[in-house]
Amino acid sequence: MNAQLLNDSSSLGSTFRSGTDINTTDAELLDAYSHAVSSTVRQAGPAVVHIQARSGNRGEGGSGSGFLISPDGFVMTNSHVVHRADSIRAQTPDGRESHADLIGDDPDTDLAVLRIDLPELRHLAFADSEKVAVGQIAIAIGNPLGLDNTVTAGIVSALGRTFPSRTGRLIDNVLQTDAALNPGNSGGPLLDTRGRVIGVNTAIIPAAQGICFAIGSKTAEFVASWLIKEGRIRRGYIGVAGQDAPIHERVARFHQLRQRSGILVHTVEKSSAAAEAGVEPNDILIWLDHEELRSVHELHRLLVLREPNRKSRLTVLRKHEIVHLWITPRERT
Repeated sequence: MNAQLLNDSSSLGSTFRSGTDINTTDAELLDAYSHAVSSTVRQAGPAVVHIQARSGNRGEGGSGSGFLISPDGFVMTNSHVVHRADSIRAQTPDGRESHADLIGDDPDTDLAVLRIDLPELRHLAFADSEKVAVGQIAIAIGNPLGLDNTVTAGIVSALGRTFPSRTGRLIDNVLQTDAALNPGNSGGPLLDTRGRVIGVNTAIIPAAQGICFAIGSKTAEFVASWLIKEGRIRRGYIGVAGQDAPIHERVARFHQLRQRSGILVHTVEKSSAAAEAGVEPNDILIWLDHEELRSVHELHRLLVLREPNRKSRLTVLRKHEIVHLWITPRERT
Protein backbone atom coordinates (compact mmCIF):
# COMPACT_ATOMS: atom_id res chain seq x y z
CA MET A 1 0.00 0.00 0.00
CA ASN A 2 2.84 2.39 0.89
CA ALA A 3 4.56 1.66 -2.41
CA GLN A 4 1.37 2.36 -4.24
CA LEU A 5 1.04 5.65 -2.41
CA LEU A 6 4.60 6.59 -3.31
CA ASN A 7 4.15 5.50 -6.89
CA ASP A 8 0.93 7.54 -7.08
CA SER A 9 2.65 10.72 -5.89
CA SER A 10 2.21 12.30 -9.31
CA SER A 11 -1.53 11.68 -9.23
CA LEU A 12 -1.67 13.00 -5.65
CA GLY A 13 0.03 16.16 -6.82
CA SER A 14 -2.52 16.33 -9.58
CA THR A 15 -5.28 15.94 -7.01
CA PHE A 16 -3.84 18.72 -4.86
CA ARG A 17 -3.57 20.98 -7.89
CA SER A 18 -7.15 20.11 -8.81
CA GLY A 19 -8.22 20.94 -5.25
CA THR A 20 -6.52 24.31 -5.54
CA ASP A 21 -8.38 24.93 -8.79
CA ILE A 22 -11.67 24.02 -7.14
CA ASN A 23 -10.97 26.38 -4.23
CA THR A 24 -10.08 29.13 -6.67
CA THR A 25 -13.30 28.48 -8.58
CA ASP A 26 -15.30 28.58 -5.33
CA ALA A 27 -13.75 31.94 -4.47
CA GLU A 28 -14.56 33.25 -7.93
CA LEU A 29 -18.14 32.05 -7.59
CA LEU A 30 -18.47 33.74 -4.20
CA ASP A 31 -17.06 36.94 -5.66
CA ALA A 32 -19.55 36.70 -8.53
CA TYR A 33 -22.40 36.15 -6.05
CA SER A 34 -21.29 39.12 -3.94
CA HIS A 35 -20.99 41.28 -7.02
CA ALA A 36 -24.47 40.24 -8.22
CA VAL A 37 -26.06 41.15 -4.89
CA SER A 38 -24.18 44.43 -4.38
CA SER A 39 -24.78 45.64 -7.94
CA THR A 40 -28.49 44.84 -7.61
CA VAL A 41 -28.66 46.82 -4.38
CA ARG A 42 -26.85 49.80 -5.94
CA GLN A 43 -29.29 49.76 -8.82
CA ALA A 44 -32.53 49.10 -6.94
CA GLY A 45 -31.92 50.55 -3.48
CA PRO A 46 -32.71 54.19 -4.39
CA ALA A 47 -36.23 53.14 -5.48
CA VAL A 48 -37.18 51.56 -2.12
CA VAL A 49 -39.00 53.82 0.34
CA HIS A 50 -39.82 53.70 4.05
CA ILE A 51 -43.55 54.13 4.68
CA GLN A 52 -45.09 55.51 7.88
CA ALA A 53 -48.87 55.17 8.27
CA ARG A 54 -50.92 56.83 10.99
CA SER A 55 -54.56 56.39 11.93
CA GLY A 56 -56.83 57.57 14.73
CA ASN A 57 -56.66 60.57 17.02
CA ARG A 58 -53.69 59.16 18.91
CA GLY A 59 -51.63 58.83 15.77
CA GLU A 60 -51.46 55.06 16.06
CA GLY A 61 -50.01 53.23 13.10
CA GLY A 62 -47.12 51.29 11.78
CA SER A 63 -44.40 51.27 9.22
CA GLY A 64 -43.45 49.22 6.23
CA SER A 65 -41.71 49.36 2.92
CA GLY A 66 -42.60 50.21 -0.64
CA PHE A 67 -40.97 50.75 -4.00
CA LEU A 68 -41.42 53.16 -6.87
CA ILE A 69 -42.92 51.67 -10.04
CA SER A 70 -42.89 54.81 -12.19
CA PRO A 71 -40.82 58.00 -12.48
CA ASP A 72 -43.87 60.12 -11.61
CA GLY A 73 -44.16 58.86 -8.05
CA PHE A 74 -46.39 55.78 -8.02
CA VAL A 75 -45.36 53.48 -5.16
CA MET A 76 -46.38 49.86 -4.61
CA THR A 77 -46.72 48.45 -1.10
CA ASN A 78 -48.85 46.03 0.90
CA SER A 79 -52.46 46.82 1.66
CA HIS A 80 -52.02 45.92 5.31
CA VAL A 81 -49.33 48.60 5.67
CA VAL A 82 -51.65 51.47 4.68
CA HIS A 83 -55.20 50.13 4.98
CA ARG A 84 -57.51 52.64 6.73
CA ALA A 85 -54.63 55.01 7.46
CA ASP A 86 -55.50 58.68 7.92
CA SER A 87 -52.02 59.90 7.11
CA ILE A 88 -49.24 58.26 5.08
CA ARG A 89 -45.70 59.52 4.58
CA ALA A 90 -42.85 58.07 2.57
CA GLN A 91 -39.12 58.64 2.89
CA THR A 92 -36.58 57.92 0.18
CA PRO A 93 -33.11 56.50 0.98
CA ASP A 94 -31.53 59.95 0.47
CA GLY A 95 -33.67 61.34 3.33
CA ARG A 96 -36.36 63.17 1.37
CA GLU A 97 -39.90 62.92 2.76
CA SER A 98 -43.28 63.32 1.12
CA HIS A 99 -46.94 62.98 1.96
CA ALA A 100 -48.31 59.92 0.15
CA ASP A 101 -51.79 59.78 -1.38
CA LEU A 102 -53.54 56.41 -1.40
CA ILE A 103 -54.41 55.78 -5.05
CA GLY A 104 -55.91 52.34 -4.62
CA ASP A 105 -56.09 49.49 -2.12
CA ASP A 106 -56.82 45.82 -2.78
CA PRO A 107 -56.95 43.80 0.47
CA ASP A 108 -57.76 40.62 -1.48
CA THR A 109 -54.21 40.55 -2.86
CA ASP A 110 -52.70 42.59 0.01
CA LEU A 111 -51.49 45.21 -2.47
CA ALA A 112 -51.87 48.98 -2.59
CA VAL A 113 -50.59 51.87 -4.70
CA LEU A 114 -49.56 55.27 -3.31
CA ARG A 115 -48.31 58.40 -5.00
CA ILE A 116 -45.64 60.77 -3.75
CA ASP A 117 -44.58 64.16 -5.10
CA LEU A 118 -40.80 64.37 -5.33
CA PRO A 119 -38.46 65.10 -8.26
CA GLU A 120 -35.86 62.80 -9.79
CA LEU A 121 -37.22 59.49 -8.57
CA ARG A 122 -35.72 56.13 -9.46
CA HIS A 123 -38.16 53.32 -10.15
CA LEU A 124 -38.11 49.55 -10.61
CA ALA A 125 -39.33 47.35 -13.44
CA PHE A 126 -41.33 44.17 -13.02
CA ALA A 127 -39.97 40.80 -14.14
CA ASP A 128 -42.30 38.00 -15.23
CA SER A 129 -42.80 35.89 -12.10
CA GLU A 130 -44.04 33.00 -14.24
CA LYS A 131 -40.46 32.66 -15.54
CA VAL A 132 -38.89 32.61 -12.07
CA ALA A 133 -37.11 29.34 -11.24
CA VAL A 134 -36.74 27.58 -7.92
CA GLY A 135 -33.17 28.03 -6.70
CA GLN A 136 -32.51 31.38 -8.36
CA ILE A 137 -31.09 34.21 -6.26
CA ALA A 138 -33.66 36.41 -4.51
CA ILE A 139 -32.74 39.74 -2.91
CA ALA A 140 -35.00 41.63 -0.50
CA ILE A 141 -34.67 45.32 0.36
CA GLY A 142 -36.80 46.95 3.03
CA ASN A 143 -37.04 48.60 6.40
CA PRO A 144 -37.43 45.83 8.99
CA LEU A 145 -37.98 47.01 12.55
CA GLY A 146 -37.26 50.57 11.41
CA LEU A 147 -33.78 49.74 10.11
CA ASP A 148 -33.76 51.60 6.80
CA ASN A 149 -32.60 49.95 3.60
CA THR A 150 -31.75 46.57 5.04
CA VAL A 151 -30.67 43.99 2.46
CA THR A 152 -31.07 40.22 2.75
CA ALA A 153 -30.44 37.59 0.11
CA GLY A 154 -31.31 33.96 -0.46
CA ILE A 155 -33.03 31.88 -3.09
CA VAL A 156 -36.52 31.26 -4.38
CA SER A 157 -37.48 28.21 -2.32
CA ALA A 158 -40.78 27.27 -3.98
CA LEU A 159 -43.38 28.51 -6.44
CA GLY A 160 -47.16 28.30 -6.62
CA ARG A 161 -47.87 28.68 -2.91
CA THR A 162 -51.20 30.04 -1.66
CA PHE A 163 -51.44 32.39 1.28
CA PRO A 164 -54.53 33.87 3.01
CA SER A 165 -55.04 37.61 2.75
CA ARG A 166 -56.60 39.53 5.63
CA THR A 167 -59.99 39.28 3.92
CA GLY A 168 -59.74 35.49 4.00
CA ARG A 169 -59.31 35.19 0.25
CA LEU A 170 -56.39 33.02 -0.78
CA ILE A 171 -53.66 34.78 -2.73
CA ASP A 172 -52.50 32.42 -5.46
CA ASN A 173 -49.08 31.84 -7.06
CA VAL A 174 -47.12 33.20 -4.11
CA LEU A 175 -43.32 32.86 -4.13
CA GLN A 176 -41.58 31.30 -1.15
CA THR A 177 -38.08 32.52 -0.30
CA ASP A 178 -35.48 32.04 2.41
CA ALA A 179 -34.29 35.66 2.11
CA ALA A 180 -34.79 36.82 5.71
CA LEU A 181 -37.82 39.07 6.23
CA ASN A 182 -39.01 40.78 9.40
CA PRO A 183 -41.84 43.15 10.37
CA GLY A 184 -41.28 46.30 8.34
CA ASN A 185 -40.19 44.42 5.21
CA SER A 186 -43.83 44.25 4.17
CA GLY A 187 -44.38 45.92 0.82
CA GLY A 188 -40.73 45.94 -0.18
CA PRO A 189 -39.44 44.34 -3.38
CA LEU A 190 -38.05 40.85 -3.88
CA LEU A 191 -35.56 41.21 -6.72
CA ASP A 192 -33.66 39.14 -9.23
CA THR A 193 -30.00 39.84 -9.94
CA ARG A 194 -30.93 42.24 -12.74
CA GLY A 195 -32.68 44.49 -10.24
CA ARG A 196 -36.17 43.61 -11.47
CA VAL A 197 -39.08 42.93 -9.13
CA ILE A 198 -40.09 39.27 -8.97
CA GLY A 199 -42.35 39.70 -5.95
CA VAL A 200 -43.72 41.98 -3.25
CA ASN A 201 -42.65 40.82 0.21
CA THR A 202 -45.72 40.22 2.28
CA ALA A 203 -45.51 37.65 5.07
CA ILE A 204 -43.46 35.43 7.32
CA ILE A 205 -44.26 32.44 9.52
CA PRO A 206 -43.22 33.70 12.99
CA ALA A 207 -42.39 30.27 14.41
CA ALA A 208 -40.25 29.27 11.43
CA GLN A 209 -36.93 30.35 10.01
CA GLY A 210 -36.27 30.84 6.34
CA ILE A 211 -39.91 30.58 5.26
CA CYS A 212 -41.07 33.89 3.83
CA PHE A 213 -43.54 34.82 1.12
CA ALA A 214 -43.86 37.35 -1.69
CA ILE A 215 -46.75 38.09 -4.03
CA GLY A 216 -45.66 37.29 -7.58
CA SER A 217 -44.73 40.23 -9.79
CA LYS A 218 -47.23 39.31 -12.50
CA THR A 219 -50.07 39.64 -9.99
CA ALA A 220 -48.56 42.84 -8.58
CA GLU A 221 -48.16 44.49 -11.99
CA PHE A 222 -51.70 43.58 -13.00
CA VAL A 223 -53.22 44.85 -9.74
CA ALA A 224 -51.16 48.05 -9.84
CA SER A 225 -52.36 48.90 -13.35
CA TRP A 226 -56.01 48.60 -12.30
CA LEU A 227 -55.56 50.49 -9.04
CA ILE A 228 -53.92 53.35 -10.93
CA LYS A 229 -56.69 53.27 -13.54
CA GLU A 230 -59.78 52.90 -11.33
CA GLY A 231 -58.68 53.04 -7.68
CA ARG A 232 -60.04 49.58 -6.97
CA ILE A 233 -60.47 46.18 -8.54
CA ARG A 234 -63.99 45.09 -9.39
CA ARG A 235 -63.55 41.35 -9.78
CA GLY A 236 -65.67 38.33 -10.36
CA TYR A 237 -65.18 35.51 -7.89
CA ILE A 238 -65.76 31.80 -8.34
CA GLY A 239 -64.51 30.37 -5.02
CA VAL A 240 -61.59 28.07 -5.78
CA ALA A 241 -58.00 27.92 -4.59
CA GLY A 242 -55.46 26.37 -6.91
CA GLN A 243 -52.16 26.67 -8.69
CA ASP A 244 -50.67 26.48 -12.16
CA ALA A 245 -50.19 22.88 -13.28
CA PRO A 246 -48.89 21.16 -16.42
CA ILE A 247 -51.18 19.15 -18.69
CA HIS A 248 -49.66 15.84 -19.73
CA GLU A 249 -48.52 15.87 -23.35
CA ARG A 250 -50.52 12.78 -24.28
CA VAL A 251 -53.69 14.19 -22.69
CA ALA A 252 -53.22 17.49 -24.53
CA ARG A 253 -52.72 15.69 -27.86
CA PHE A 254 -55.70 13.40 -27.31
CA HIS A 255 -58.02 16.34 -26.68
CA GLN A 256 -56.27 18.53 -29.28
CA LEU A 257 -55.41 21.20 -26.74
CA ARG A 258 -53.00 23.93 -27.78
CA GLN A 259 -52.18 24.75 -24.17
CA ARG A 260 -49.91 22.68 -21.98
CA SER A 261 -50.95 24.10 -18.59
CA GLY A 262 -54.08 24.86 -16.62
CA ILE A 263 -55.21 25.54 -13.04
CA LEU A 264 -55.22 22.61 -10.63
CA VAL A 265 -58.03 23.07 -8.09
CA HIS A 266 -57.04 22.41 -4.48
CA THR A 267 -60.21 23.47 -2.66
CA VAL A 268 -63.71 24.63 -3.54
CA GLU A 269 -65.56 26.96 -1.16
CA LYS A 270 -68.96 25.82 0.03
CA SER A 271 -71.92 27.58 -1.61
CA SER A 272 -69.58 29.37 -4.04
CA ALA A 273 -70.17 29.77 -7.76
CA ALA A 274 -67.67 26.98 -8.42
CA ALA A 275 -69.40 24.63 -5.95
CA GLU A 276 -72.80 25.30 -7.52
CA ALA A 277 -71.34 24.69 -10.98
CA GLY A 278 -69.96 21.31 -9.90
CA VAL A 279 -66.24 22.06 -9.80
CA GLU A 280 -64.35 19.44 -7.77
CA PRO A 281 -60.90 19.31 -6.13
CA ASN A 282 -58.25 17.98 -8.55
CA ASP A 283 -60.12 19.33 -11.57
CA ILE A 284 -57.86 21.24 -13.96
CA LEU A 285 -59.55 24.41 -15.25
CA ILE A 286 -58.65 24.92 -18.92
CA TRP A 287 -61.20 27.29 -20.53
CA LEU A 288 -63.60 30.03 -19.52
CA ASP A 289 -65.90 30.36 -22.51
CA HIS A 290 -63.37 30.44 -25.36
CA GLU A 291 -60.47 31.87 -23.33
CA GLU A 292 -57.64 29.54 -22.34
CA LEU A 293 -56.82 29.33 -18.64
CA ARG A 294 -53.09 28.64 -18.73
CA SER A 295 -52.46 30.08 -15.26
CA VAL A 296 -54.11 31.47 -12.13
CA HIS A 297 -53.12 34.91 -13.37
CA GLU A 298 -55.16 34.37 -16.55
CA LEU A 299 -58.23 33.46 -14.51
CA HIS A 300 -57.85 36.56 -12.35
CA ARG A 301 -57.37 38.71 -15.44
CA LEU A 302 -60.53 37.38 -17.06
CA LEU A 303 -62.59 37.75 -13.90
CA VAL A 304 -61.56 41.41 -13.70
CA LEU A 305 -62.13 42.16 -17.38
CA ARG A 306 -65.57 40.58 -17.71
CA GLU A 307 -68.74 41.67 -15.96
CA PRO A 308 -69.67 39.67 -12.81
CA ASN A 309 -72.94 37.70 -12.74
CA ARG A 310 -72.53 36.75 -16.38
CA LYS A 311 -73.13 33.05 -17.05
CA SER A 312 -70.12 31.41 -18.67
CA ARG A 313 -69.04 27.95 -19.74
CA LEU A 314 -66.17 26.57 -17.67
CA THR A 315 -64.27 23.65 -19.16
CA VAL A 316 -62.26 21.34 -16.93
CA LEU A 317 -60.11 18.24 -17.23
CA ARG A 318 -61.40 15.64 -14.79
CA LYS A 319 -59.44 12.40 -14.67
CA HIS A 320 -58.23 13.10 -18.23
CA GLU A 321 -61.79 13.63 -19.51
CA ILE A 322 -63.18 16.98 -20.70
CA VAL A 323 -66.19 18.21 -18.70
CA HIS A 324 -68.21 21.35 -19.51
CA LEU A 325 -69.84 23.23 -16.62
CA TRP A 326 -71.95 26.39 -16.43
CA ILE A 327 -70.75 28.93 -13.91
CA THR A 328 -71.85 32.44 -12.91
CA PRO A 329 -68.98 34.37 -11.25
CA ARG A 330 -70.15 36.71 -8.52
CA GLU A 331 -68.82 40.15 -7.76
CA ARG A 332 -66.37 40.07 -4.88
CA THR A 333 -67.68 42.41 -2.17
